[in-house]
Amino acid sequence: MVKYIHINPSDNVAVALEDLAKGTPVSVDGYQVSALEPIACGHKIALTEICQGQPVVKYGTTIAAAREDIPAGSWVHTHNAVTELSENAQYAYKHKVYDLPRMEAKTFQGYRRKGGCAGIRNEIWIIPTVGCVNGIARQLVEQNQELVNGTIDGLYYFGHPFGCSQLGDDLAQTKKLLAALVRHPNAGAVLVLGLGCENLQMDMFKEELGEYDPDRVKFLLCQDVDDELSVGTQLLQDLAEYAGLFKREEIPASELVVGMKCGGSDGLSGITANPAVGRFSDRLISLGGSTVLTEVPEMFGAENMLFARCENKHVFDKAVQMVNNFKNYFTNHGQVVYENPSPGNKKGGITTLEDKSCGCVQKGGSAQIVDVLSYAETVKKKGLNLLSGPGNDLVSATDLTAAGAHLILFTTGRGTPFGAPAPTVKISSNTALYNRKRDWIDFNAGTVAEGLETLDEAGDRLLEYVLRVAGGEKTLAEKHGCREISIFKDGVVL
Repeated sequence: MVKYIHINPSDNVAVALEDLAKGTPVSVDGYQVSALEPIACGHKIALTEICQGQPVVKYGTTIAAAREDIPAGSWVHTHNAVTELSENAQYAYKHKVYDLPRMEAKTFQGYRRKGGCAGIRNEIWIIPTVGCVNGIARQLVEQNQELVNGTIDGLYYFGHPFGCSQLGDDLAQTKKLLAALVRHPNAGAVLVLGLGCENLQMDMFKEELGEYDPDRVKFLLCQDVDDELSVGTQLLQDLAEYAGLFKREEIPASELVVGMKCGGSDGLSGITANPAVGRFSDRLISLGGSTVLTEVPEMFGAENMLFARCENKHVFDKAVQMVNNFKNYFTNHGQVVYENPSPGNKKGGITTLEDKSCGCVQKGGSAQIVDVLSYAETVKKKGLNLLSGPGNDLVSATDLTAAGAHLILFTTGRGTPFGAPAPTVKISSNTALYNRKRDWIDFNAGTVAEGLETLDEAGDRLLEYVLRVAGGEKTLAEKHGCREISIFKDGVVL
């Protein structure tokens, strides 16, 4: 196994792929140093002296500045390197185009919906418009599990605390996201469950939802009936009869929409799991499919790597506005834009937000960016899309689902059990995590660090796995019932 990696020839640090003892020789690309101290797996070693104030370079870009003189062979981390991010940045459009791999057509076994779109699950969803009815939704799910038979893959509800005591943008975002979930193609049928006195009135919600199939979507206001459980059960039975008509059939991979997310990252995430997802993204896009990248705060410091791939100036301008809007969101709340990475990220070897971001954007591969979407906006253009949303795992995964992602690829170096409404594939950056958390991790990209396969081979393997998941193979989060939503909020609660 290779003990370390020099990601880019211009980097002045290498990354340990296993724990390096003090005195371990490091010889790469003309650099020859010995570790002056122990260097943990995922952490950085200086390949040359980096004087105070000079840049620390990784991924071919500056990820920090030395806060003191750093001798060659030293451990480079938060004790001797500091972010250079600020709230103000100027961007220029410098277009770059990269070739995508040539791919032969592929298919998956999915569900063709009325109107032509495709889903990868045929589930019945209960969507509460207000948190007050979460308990009723839960009871309806628990009492009607016998409806899960035939081609119906499951019956689920997605509780949340909002829909009332909200004003302005918060109420609008709750309404927009919940309506997007109702429209999601993985739901063969949906019961929209309200109370009756909430801010998010059902007529208001229907207006946001727009045209719908009354056989597929039904509504219940609990205050309007004597026995909401019996009425709800009857509505679910009607919905199950409708959803049960759908059968799996062969569908082109070009119709897949896949969300991309990372969380609990470590120093290997940007070297193994994230670029493996990037290779997958390029392959799916080459097949005519779509991918969606979010977590705007985790683009800070690496945004130019994305901006250069915007397919035209209009898309570039939208991407710049998305990033600047999120920076304003931070500063309007009196927060600095670089208050990241998390304690777990730092323990895993990520030093600054630039370090984290440069690894994070690897998930976007090398394809052109075709569109920039607002929060919970549905994908309209095939290809790589950017989606406005925060870094929080559950908020952003819910956002990706609302955008129309059939499934979500979630890379991690630390591990997490959560799942979004869309099937959520956990991808480990290191084999130790995969072996330790076999009930959490679906796919191991640590094989790249071990030299067992290349990133291209990992991308090919991931594509085949995704097609199996799209065809019905359940993720571990699905098997364990880990499926939740979280809605982005910013304003007051009444």
